[in-house]
Amino acid sequence: MQIENKENLSQRTASCLKTMIVDKNKYKPGEKLPNENVLADELKVSRTTLREAIRILVSEGLLTVYRGRGTYVSDVLNQYVEGGTIHMEDALAMKVTLRDLYEARLIIEPEAAALAAKRATDEEIQEILRLGDICQKQIKKNPKSKKRIESETNFHGAIMKASHNDFLTQFIPVLTETIEKTFALEENLDMIAQDAYNDHIVIMKFLERRDSDGLKSASIMHLRHALWNENLTDSI
Repeated sequence: MQIENKENLSQRTASCLKTMIVDKNKYKPGEKLPNENVLADELKVSRTTLREAIRILVSEGLLTVYRGRGTYVSDVLNQYVEGGTIHMEDALAMKVTLRDLYEARLIIEPEAAALAAKRATDEEIQEILRLGDICQKQIKKNPKSKKRIESETNFHGAIMKASHNDFLTQFIPVLTETIEKTFALEENLDMIAQDAYNDHIVIMKFLERRDSDGLKSASIMHLRHALWNENLTDSI
């Protein structure tokens, strides 16, 4: 029970810190957070709880920890929203990260999709199809918009949740980071959008039919298309 309370406090602290960054703009992209003592004092939590909250936000891509320098609000992912440019060294570093993220998704996500086809309730399937339709509309409306990115995350995240595996649902922040970094890199986004639109149609059809093998294959192909379009296939 104590462990659960500790986890809940860490989650609440992470949510509070996220609100300060995203909604209240208290700490801006690229800005360093105050030191542990000051920030823990401000949030009225222990340093242990704060560290766990920071770890959660790092996994979501909102914060970046540099050894010996401190914790910073991530700025690379926000540059494409603000119309800025990404420097070559940032792009190369992002490609390495994307390679690792896609590799992890290829290992886990197709299996999670197969489980979802077997375990999802009828209501969950209808909700996933609804989120898929929203995503398709956003792709057609503006494939590079923040709403499209959010809809993509919601769609694939819902499939992960429908696997009814608590461990796999913890993988959703990795999925989110992959999608955000793909858009931040701004490479072949139109082609990615077209492939994603076509892939989603197949994914939704297999899910609706509860065809686990078909859905697994469609998930693999969807991720492979992204890898090809991001020119990451030499590494994976």
